[in-house]
Amino acid sequence: MLIHPQIDPIALQLGPVAVHWYGLTYLVAFGLFLFLGARRLRQPTFAAGQGAWSFKDIEDILFLGVMGVVLGGRIGYCLFYKPGYYASHPLEVLYVWQGGMSFHGGMLGVIGAMLWFAHSRKKAFWQVADLVAPCVPTGLASGRVGNFINGELWGRVADPSLPWGMLFRDGGPLPRHPSQGYQFLLEGVLLFVLLWWYASKPRKQGQVAAAFLLGYGVFRFIAEFFREPDAHLGLLSLGMSMGQWLCVPMILGGAALWLWADRRRA
Repeated sequence: MLIHPQIDPIALQLGPVAVHWYGLTYLVAFGLFLFLGARRLRQPTFAAGQGAWSFKDIEDILFLGVMGVVLGGRIGYCLFYKPGYYASHPLEVLYVWQGGMSFHGGMLGVIGAMLWFAHSRKKAFWQVADLVAPCVPTGLASGRVGNFINGELWGRVADPSLPWGMLFRDGGPLPRHPSQGYQFLLEGVLLFVLLWWYASKPRKQGQVAAAFLLGYGVFRFIAEFFREPDAHLGLLSLGMSMGQWLCVPMILGGAALWLWADRRRA
């Protein structure tokens, strides 16, 4: 059994200014997106022709994507996880400093940002989505590192004999699955490796984005079996968590999108 190291969430204190580890993981995620986006621009799909991409396009879509993550993540959390509470306290939707973000809501926000970008730059939406998709998992992995440092989003109670079972400060006296690590490996590292390899070969427009939806949905669905459900929700119908239910349309939508892209004309 391991004990969570209880790392100070503040990485650096400069007078009244506190730099949090979680904020640094976001900076790492943004830096990785720019690096990987620049590598994606080398592929013929994005480097050739009249609609060739530039690094400025990557910077712009990152800015729009960050806005989409923040707005969509916050609104998604309020709608998916605490709709009754925020319906009674609508102004608290703006209290982002109190915490509460949803990946699935953030993803919808990013989709909205990509739609806006594609329309304003006169680019095909699926080309935009295909460029962005392989650059996302490393950012997700970085976010899970932040979750672990903060000692949050820990897993369900584990068998005491599990060698890597971990005691978390607010997780009670029993060892739990370090589910942040599971998600780091599945949704971050493994998804990135598979998606980067898949995107390195010529694909029809929309298939790389479809592979992301399908892959993330499957890996998150698996990880949710080890992650503690939200206390105010618990397990829902069929013994599934809210995270798993939100992954179902991702998996179905990703599979349908891949088939549609495979059958449409070039």
